[in-house]
Amino acid sequence: MEFECIILEKMAEIAALKLNRPKVLNALNRRMWLDLDAALDEVQQDSKLKMLLVTGEGKAFSTGDDPADLQGQHPAYNRRYLVDRQRICRRIIRFEKPTIAAVNGYALGSGFELAVACDIRISADEAQIGLPEARTISTLTGGASRILQALIGPGKTFELLFTGDYIDGREAERIGLVNRSVPLKDLMEEATGLAAKIAAKPSGALNIIKKGQLMAQEPISLEALLDYEIEARLACVAAREGEEIPVDFENRKKTSPPET
Repeated sequence: MEFECIILEKMAEIAALKLNRPKVLNALNRRMWLDLDAALDEVQQDSKLKMLLVTGEGKAFSTGDDPADLQGQHPAYNRRYLVDRQRICRRIIRFEKPTIAAVNGYALGSGFELAVACDIRISADEAQIGLPEARTISTLTGGASRILQALIGPGKTFELLFTGDYIDGREAERIGLVNRSVPLKDLMEEATGLAAKIAAKPSGALNIIKKGQLMAQEPISLEALLDYEIEARLACVAAREGEEIPVDFENRKKTSPPET
C-alpha cells in the first residue's frame, strides 16, 4: 500500500514505520493519522510480522499536532477529528504485536504521546522531549494522562505538563520516561536489535504476555487477572504441544475439573 505521510518497510519479522513529513518536523495531521491507521491494519494482518518499530524521518520524531488541522474548523469537525485520532492512539496502545518507539529527535505534545503509546521507548541522547500543552493552551488526548503517571508518577507528570520544559534523552531515561537513551548514531541499530531479539520469540507467547500486561494496567479485579494468568499459561502449554487454543478465562469454570 502507498502512503502519503508515512513510510512502511518490512524487514524480515519487523515492520518499520517512519513518520514522513520532515519539512514540518513530522507534525501530525489528519492524513498522517489515517495513514497510521491503515498501516496498523497491514501490520496486523501480516502473520509474518511480529514487531512494529516507529520512528521519524529527519530531525524529529514528531513535534505534535499540525495547527492547520484544527484552527478555523467547525467544532463538529474538530470533535470528529479528535475522536478518530484517539481511536488510533487506542489501537497503538492495545496493538496485539509488541511496539517500540525510536525517538530520534524532537518529540513534543501529541508526538510524544504517540511514542508513549508504544510498549517500549528508546531515545537518542540528543532528543528533545516535551509536553508544551500549558504553553499552547492544549491538553493530552491520546491516553498519555494515565500512561505517564504509571511511568514517572504524578509529581513528575505535573511538573512536565505545568512547566512545558523540554528534557533530553538522558534525563528521560533517568526518570523512567524512556527505557534507554543512546547516541543518535546508534539509535536505529539499538532499536532494531531489540526488535529482532523480541521477534525471535514465538508470536503466540508475545501476544499473550502483552494482553496480560495490558489487563494488569486496567482497573480490573485481582481475581479476573489471576483467572487470565491461568488461561494464558494453559494456552502457552498447548502452543508448545502444537495446538492453538483461545485465551478465554470467562468460560474457565465450565471446563475446570470438579473440586475434590
